Amino acid sequence: MAALAPLPPLPPQFKSIQHHLRTAQEHDKRDPVVAYYCRLYAMQTGMKIDSKTPDCRKFLSKLMDQLEALKKQLGDNEAITQEIVGSAHLENYALKMFLYADNEDRAGRFHKNMIKSFYTASLLIDVITVFGELTDENVKHRKYARWKATYIHNCLKNGETPQAGPVGIEEDNVDVEENEDAGATSLPTQPPQPSSSAYDPSSMPSSSFTGIQIPPGAHAPANTPAEVPHSTGVASNTIQPTPQTVPAVDPALFSTVSQGDIRLTPEDFARAQKYCKYAGSALQYEDVSTAVQNLQKALKLLTTGRE
Repeated sequence: MAALAPLPPLPPQFKSIQHHLRTAQEHDKRDPVVAYYCRLYAMQTGMKIDSKTPDCRKFLSKLMDQLEALKKQLGDNEAITQEIVGSAHLENYALKMFLYADNEDRAGRFHKNMIKSFYTASLLIDVITVFGELTDENVKHRKYARWKATYIHNCLKNGETPQAGPVGIEEDNVDVEENEDAGATSLPTQPPQPSSSAYDPSSMPSSSFTGIQIPPGAHAPANTPAEVPHSTGVASNTIQPTPQTVPAVDPALFSTVSQGDIRLTPEDFARAQKYCKYAGSALQYEDVSTAVQNLQKALKLLTTGRE
C-alpha cells in the first residue's frame, strides 16, 4: 500500500483523537481497514470539536485527503463498501485485542504489550461509533479496558504488583475518563515485545501485534465469538495453527423449513443479521467453529422464531 501524505502538526484542540490517529498509523500496513476507520472516527470527531479555526481546518483537510487516498487504495473491499462487514471486522479486531490482554491479565502476566492491547481495544471500541451507538456491552468493555490499562500501567510505574482479573473497578469507582491520559500518554508508540516467557519473541515482528497468539477466549463477551483464532501476518513456518473443534450440526436444521405461521419481528431479523455478520467475520480469521455456531443460531431463529 502506498504511503500516505503526512499530516500537519496536531492542533491542541484535537488532543482527544491523537491516540486514534496513532493507532491508524500503526495499522496502515497491518490492517488498512482498521486504519481507515480510525481516521474516519478522528475526522468525524474533529469536525465536531472545531472545523473553523484555520489550523484545525487545515488539519482536517489533510486528514480527508488521507481518507480519500485510503478508500481509493482499498477499492471494492467489502469492509469499506458495506457497513455491516466493516462493523464486524472492527468489532472482532477489538475483541481480539481485548481477549489477549484479558487472558494475560487473568494469568497474572503484566507487561507493556498487554497494557497496550487493553488501551487499543478501548480506542477501537470508540471507533465502532462511526457505525452508530455502542451496545451497553461494548460501553462496559471500553470502560473496563481503559480502566485496566490505567490501573496496571500505574502499578508497574510505581513498582507495585497489580491484582489480576476484574477486581476493584466497582469498589474504587474509578473515573476512567479522568484517568485516561495517565494510562495512555506514556504508552509506547510502537507495541513492545511481551515480557512473558509464554510467548516466543522470535516469532513476532518487533513493532506489531501480528505475532501474538491469543488463547481460546474463556472470557469472551456475550454474543461475540468465543474463540479468537491465530493471527495472520506471520510466516506459516513459525506458528502452528491451533486445532479447531467444529461443533456438531443439528441434523434437524437440514430439513427445517420456515413455518407458515411464524411471524418474525424486526428485532428477530436484526439478530439473525448479527449472527450472520459474526459468522462472516469469523471466517476471515479461519475460525470455523464460531462461524458454524453463529450460522446455526441464525438459521434456528429464522425457521422457528426463537433462539
